[in-house]
Amino acid sequence: MFPLKDTIPGREFPIATWSIIIVNVIVFLVEESLPRETLKEVFYFFGIVPARYSHPEWSILLGLPFDNYWPFLTNIFLHGSWMHIIGNMWSLYLFGDNVEDRMGHLRFLLFYLLSGIAAGLTHFIFNIDSTVPALGASGAIAGVMGAYFILYPHSRIITLIPLFFIPYFIEIPAFIYMIVWFSSQFFSGTFSLLSPEAGGGIAWWAHIGGFISGIVLLPFFRKSEREYRTYYTDELYYDIL
Repeated sequence: MFPLKDTIPGREFPIATWSIIIVNVIVFLVEESLPRETLKEVFYFFGIVPARYSHPEWSILLGLPFDNYWPFLTNIFLHGSWMHIIGNMWSLYLFGDNVEDRMGHLRFLLFYLLSGIAAGLTHFIFNIDSTVPALGASGAIAGVMGAYFILYPHSRIITLIPLFFIPYFIEIPAFIYMIVWFSSQFFSGTFSLLSPEAGGGIAWWAHIGGFISGIVLLPFFRKSEREYRTYYTDELYYDIL
């Protein structure tokens, strides 16, 4: 189930959304230029490695400072493959502009970063002994999706669903799309706790934590109705000179 387009047009150019996309692409291109061993070190130093904080003796042995918490922020801008970054940036492009409309540029940027940090903390809690770096913007983008879920439940998402290699395009109400998406993350995350090797290398709980944090944080970042809605001509005040 791959989202292609929503039915809510943006009101303003999404400066913050595009800035985030550009930064992610630049960082990924730098990653691609690095030797494999150097890139592995980057992932361990700037990605979230839960055991780094839960087992300080292990982190010291590997030369990872266990009192450095910047990875909870820096991991949001790292990606492991072309498919990883393309999928994440497409989702941000699709949902970010409308949420940014309802928050404003700077508030949206802060909201995005806080959602990403909350996603990282959730991943840490549910994978506390993991020695594998977790990285990617998907937790922060899940926060954007959580906000979209509350703000635009009646929007419709044009979705690609491949069945037996045949592409089907259908419109799904955003409310249904988000519930199906979140349910799939939750069940996959729960299953990964029962059978960690079946997690598929995906930080399911980061997605879950990001989505929930987006819903929780939304009231603190959205514009008031007075700031957001369009005023009609007879509501505007003009100075007569």
